[in-house]
Amino acid sequence: MSDGFDRAPGAGRGRSRGLGRGGGGPEGGGFPNGAGPAERARHQPPPQPKAPGFLQPPPLRQPRTAPPPGAQCEVPVSPQRPSRPGALPEQTRPLRAPPSSQDKIPQQNSESAMAKPQVVVAPVLMSKLSVNAPEFYPSGYSSNYTESYEDGCEDYPTLSEYVQDFLNHLTEQPGSFETEIEQFAETLNGCVTTDDALQELVELIYQQATSIPNFSYMGARLCNYLSHHLTISPQSGNFRQLLLQRCRTEYEVKDQAAKGDEVTRKRFHAFVLFLGELYLNLEIKGTNGQVTRADILQVGLRELLNALFSNPMDDNLICAVKLLKLTGSVLEDAWKEKGKMDMEEIIQRIENVVLDANCSRDVKQMLLKLVELRSSNWGRVHATSTYREATPENDPNYFMNEPTFYTSDGVPFTAADPDYQEKYQELLEREDFFPDYEENGTDLSGAGDPYLDDIDDEMDPEIEEAYEKFCLESERKRKQ
Repeated sequence: MSDGFDRAPGAGRGRSRGLGRGGGGPEGGGFPNGAGPAERARHQPPPQPKAPGFLQPPPLRQPRTAPPPGAQCEVPVSPQRPSRPGALPEQTRPLRAPPSSQDKIPQQNSESAMAKPQVVVAPVLMSKLSVNAPEFYPSGYSSNYTESYEDGCEDYPTLSEYVQDFLNHLTEQPGSFETEIEQFAETLNGCVTTDDALQELVELIYQQATSIPNFSYMGARLCNYLSHHLTISPQSGNFRQLLLQRCRTEYEVKDQAAKGDEVTRKRFHAFVLFLGELYLNLEIKGTNGQVTRADILQVGLRELLNALFSNPMDDNLICAVKLLKLTGSVLEDAWKEKGKMDMEEIIQRIENVVLDANCSRDVKQMLLKLVELRSSNWGRVHATSTYREATPENDPNYFMNEPTFYTSDGVPFTAADPDYQEKYQELLEREDFFPDYEENGTDLSGAGDPYLDDIDDEMDPEIEEAYEKFCLESERKRKQ
């Protein structure tokens, strides 16, 4: 009975379940049948810590202290013993050293660990930030892009790679044209020394301008700058002449290109728009120093429009609309100076296409909008006369904001009336608006005004003190 009271709750039930029928062997921890209490006491092993029948709670967190570096703590492992029924598995029981095994732990290490606990401190990362650090740039952006061209094309295997790299840079960052074009031209003057190199340069720029739609305007500007700043002029022609020859090669196949497949027409449309940008941006200096446009490009654009309207497919008509929106006003002004009616003929042809061609409704709407744009002088608004130049003769709204006065008879008059000065002077004399002032504002009334006499010119003491303080402070700040 006493043995049953000493056990933990559930321990006896667990032990009884672990015994086999007819008694357990040594492995099961049982005794032969019929063994008495004395026999049990003789065979009973030394008392061991009893494991509870319920699961242990999760172990506590690791302690914040640790033994000093170099100190090793040996935890002996007890020999394997037969597991008792109802006992916890080995991995769930806490590891404890038996009393007899504590002597195996070195005393010095144990005392050192007990006497000098050290707190484990996480390593502190030293910051590399500095006020003298270079300026930050996002990934993919080169802050020294300009400097990369100052070294010239020596860092590039070939001239074409150097030029293509610069063209790609202008495509991504067109705003850098003004700051980097001068250095680029100087580098080309040192590298482009043969006819083949100049021809290769022209071809690279042409391909970039016609293959990338957003580069047509920048390519035209680049061609204009290089045509004036490249010093090489071989027998085959200078930069501008070679460029126009390359454009002529594409121009001669305009009729076949306008009738070709979709890829051919797309390439032809890119050429047409680049030629329009080139006409607007390519400047030619005359013998007298005047700057003019290339007349040959003006003639070429007229023929390109004829080729587009002769093949009224949707993409051809859209390209013609883009070209006229880009260059229509300049072309019409140039033709009018020469007494030509080419723009009238183009508008008439557009109206015929709208009536007869089998183009889509959207394209017809674009053509009609273009005709409307041309009727409004291509959207240009002439500046009105400034205020200094406005006179009653050339500005109908000259007297619009002038006030209206009335004579003694109730007749209205304004500044637009011929006898305005006489009527206005009579009005002043009748009303006597300013009896006591001359024209320069001098007071002629003198003393005797009861309201003015009641005004005390002396300041209140507090106000006077504050005013003096303000003056001193202002003077001090002024001297600083």
